[in-house]
Amino acid sequence: MSPERDWVPLYDRRQMLEMSSPTFHQLLEDVGGVPGDESETPVHHVLTMQPQNSIPFVLSFSNLTYSVRVRPRVAFPVMYGGRTEEAPITRTKMLLNDISGEARDGELLAVLGASGSGKSTLIDALANRIAKESLKGEVKLNGEPLHSKLLKVISAYVMQDDLLYPMLTVEETLMFSAEFRLPRTLSKSKKKARVQALIDQLGLRNAAKTIIGDEGHRGVSGGERRRVSIGIDIIHDPIVLFLDEPTSGLDSTSAFMVIKVLQRIAQSGSIVIMSIHQPSHRIVGLLDRLIFLSRGQTVYSGSPLNLPHFFADFGHPFPENENRTEFALDLIRELEGSPDGTNTLVEFNRRWKNTYRNSAMTPARYDFSLKEAISASISRGKLVSGATNDTANNPTAMVPSFANPIWTEMAVLSKRSFTNSWRMPEIFAVRFGAVMLTGFILATIFWRLDNSPKGIQERLGFVAFAVSTTFHSCADALPVFIHERYIFMRETAYNAYRRSSYCVSHALVSIPALIFLSIAFAALTFWAVGLDGGASGFLFYICIVLASFWAGNSFVTFLSGIVPNVMLGFIIVVAIFAYYLLFSGFYVNRDRIQSYWIWFHYISLVKYPYEAVLLNEFNNPTKCFVRGVQLFDNSPLGDLSNSMKENLLGSISETLNTEITSSTCMTTGADILVQQGITQLNKWNCLWVTIAWGFFFRILFYFCLLFGSKNKRM
Repeated sequence: MSPERDWVPLYDRRQMLEMSSPTFHQLLEDVGGVPGDESETPVHHVLTMQPQNSIPFVLSFSNLTYSVRVRPRVAFPVMYGGRTEEAPITRTKMLLNDISGEARDGELLAVLGASGSGKSTLIDALANRIAKESLKGEVKLNGEPLHSKLLKVISAYVMQDDLLYPMLTVEETLMFSAEFRLPRTLSKSKKKARVQALIDQLGLRNAAKTIIGDEGHRGVSGGERRRVSIGIDIIHDPIVLFLDEPTSGLDSTSAFMVIKVLQRIAQSGSIVIMSIHQPSHRIVGLLDRLIFLSRGQTVYSGSPLNLPHFFADFGHPFPENENRTEFALDLIRELEGSPDGTNTLVEFNRRWKNTYRNSAMTPARYDFSLKEAISASISRGKLVSGATNDTANNPTAMVPSFANPIWTEMAVLSKRSFTNSWRMPEIFAVRFGAVMLTGFILATIFWRLDNSPKGIQERLGFVAFAVSTTFHSCADALPVFIHERYIFMRETAYNAYRRSSYCVSHALVSIPALIFLSIAFAALTFWAVGLDGGASGFLFYICIVLASFWAGNSFVTFLSGIVPNVMLGFIIVVAIFAYYLLFSGFYVNRDRIQSYWIWFHYISLVKYPYEAVLLNEFNNPTKCFVRGVQLFDNSPLGDLSNSMKENLLGSISETLNTEITSSTCMTTGADILVQQGITQLNKWNCLWVTIAWGFFFRILFYFCLLFGSKNKRM
């Protein structure tokens, strides 16, 4: 590299670059040169199309300004010598202040600065992760405004944190990404070939069969995790790639390998823009353009080769054998601590950009429209996620919003979630053990209940506790989406799949486990307790237990889309389920609930399965629960001898002019239902209402995904 490199017109330089650097297509066919790759790695052919002369892309941004309001501290007026101290006024903090620049394909643009300088904010602004009404300025691609819909399908964003499914292997993680981002018209063999080639390109061949891992499961190293994170976002070969500190937390060798991979991606015809904290000397040698930020302002923008000249003219020449970026960052920090801050450096940078030494930083020349540039990139194999070349004048129409139909997305999402869960059987085993232990305890305590008045009260208690148990055991669904939320936000932000597909697949994956738990719990308790109904009653009992699991799981899933963390979620779940049981009708009958609380009775999830089981149990008109002298049970007369009770029955018969004997049925199941206030719905209606509650909360969960997971700054 030399300072004269930027003097060459960009289009001519692209032709020179193509003669010296392989395209991404070629890199995928002939992968090598990445440290750690072995010579025995097979060659993988991905696409059959032949690369053509590419047309350069230029992403330009001008006058980007973004500020946020800082909330004032809570303060109260305080008297000091008769004067009142005024409450602090809301102030505005400038995160980006008139930032301009450009990024070109084939080059690496790095944004540097101290913590809080605005690096990540600038990356978010370019990646359309800041609400339009909050961000001022323009972002253009080849001179045309870059719309959100187009940016989603031609770009990718790699977050600072490696958000991956822990129990999937490297190869499986990339394969699932290929299933999302590559069209179904591409054969399975070609998708696998592309994944294998990308594994070699990223230097992950030795870790291909290793799980990602987490705190409890040993997996790949930090550098390998970072390369996997990059790989899942470049599987479709995007035109623009944004990365937020891709080397954060890595050792120098791993960081260099990551940047080397990014250089190869850029040379394939992509624009690569990243923030980086403090690059090493080797990494700086791979970078093409730098932007130094300080408190949201640009203090340097240009080639790293011009950095010594810039600071020399500023009056701070670089010492010999000094890391250029480290010296620059230290100087910027020193200036930030001075009274004038970095204002002098900001003004000097503006003047220096107009001088002869920085004339190479004039805007790049591009001779083709955005439509023509995208069309040429598609013909070379870019944007393989279903892009076409046969559209008219709208660049957005060249690339579909989603690579696959909704049913394909649901199948892939379900398979990925099931695979990840299947490799952590301890989670389901604990839940199954808890349900079975509860069922065993209930079966032994309420063993073979009789039809006496005391047995009636015991049946009511069993039903209430059994139904509430099914809801409380659904709390394990809470951490699932909370842990997956940022993976979901990353993938849907750039149209890997639809939010509706995730919502449906999330429900489908949970159903098999719920069916298994329902059958096991019902089989353990129904016959042991002695519930009524025979085989048909047992089948209905299974259905209502399953409906309870479904409604509870859906409610907890909806709640996971609202609460920010697991601990708060568990507190809310336990409290709400307790309220549901309180207003279900077990503790207080419906006609005894005050009018201002009756609405809670009808929205109680426990009410409907509780009533359904009681209707299944007591709706037999031929079954009697209180006969003759049993009328005096649970009363002060219950301790009298049977002869005395029979005499009392005789006296009552004479008074009422009705014959009442020891075998006369005094209370049927219908009478018990009336006493409990269960008169409005039949058991099948209660079942359908319970199922409907589950669907209702799934719909609410979808709207939480739709409106609450935009992953944008306001």
